[in-house]
Amino acid sequence: MSVVVVLLTALAAGAAALALGPWMRRVARVRSHWLSSGAHVLLAGALGAGAALLARSWPELVAFAVLALACALLAVIDLATYRLPDVIVGPTYLVFFSALALTAAVDGDWGRLGRAAAGAGVVLVGYFVLAFVSPSGLGLGDVKFSGVLGGFLGWFGWQQVLLGTLAAFVLSACVAGTLLVTRRADRRTEFPFGPWMVAGAGIGALWVPGVLG
Repeated sequence: MSVVVVLLTALAAGAAALALGPWMRRVARVRSHWLSSGAHVLLAGALGAGAALLARSWPELVAFAVLALACALLAVIDLATYRLPDVIVGPTYLVFFSALALTAAVDGDWGRLGRAAAGAGVVLVGYFVLAFVSPSGLGLGDVKFSGVLGGFLGWFGWQQVLLGTLAAFVLSACVAGTLLVTRRADRRTEFPFGPWMVAGAGIGALWVPGVLG
């Protein structure tokens, strides 16, 4: 996509996040500086720009932009509440995969859609197993959210699925380890994982050919 489209998508995503701010706070049902900081607006703008850089068609842009907006809202809510609400995750699945299906129909490339679905399934099952083995480490919200991110990464390739998924755990471990070493947290401290899932997916997307030039 052109520079103009990238800028417009970033502005549109940021504006949508700003408009959804009051609703986001109602969904969160808590008072937190994260929810009133405007972080969701800045994050939506940044992710929206990334969505436009990755997109090669308008249906693809819709899929990625919707996911970018959802990721921004979910990451901030998770930081504030340690939850990833179904009311955001569920519709994101529907819109995202519908837009990918339209992209596959327009391009005649159903293989990518199949790989996205497979990526979603593999990552979802993997997270479910980890949550079952260590329920204190991952919540059901993380499991549900993992599928749509797995589908996003699977759209590009299995290397992206592997890199993006592993990156989330590495980033989370590094941050948690730093907080433990500096005694700003202890072993009983609860850590949100959603933001690192989003960051990991972003790292995986950077591996897509042509994104970094």
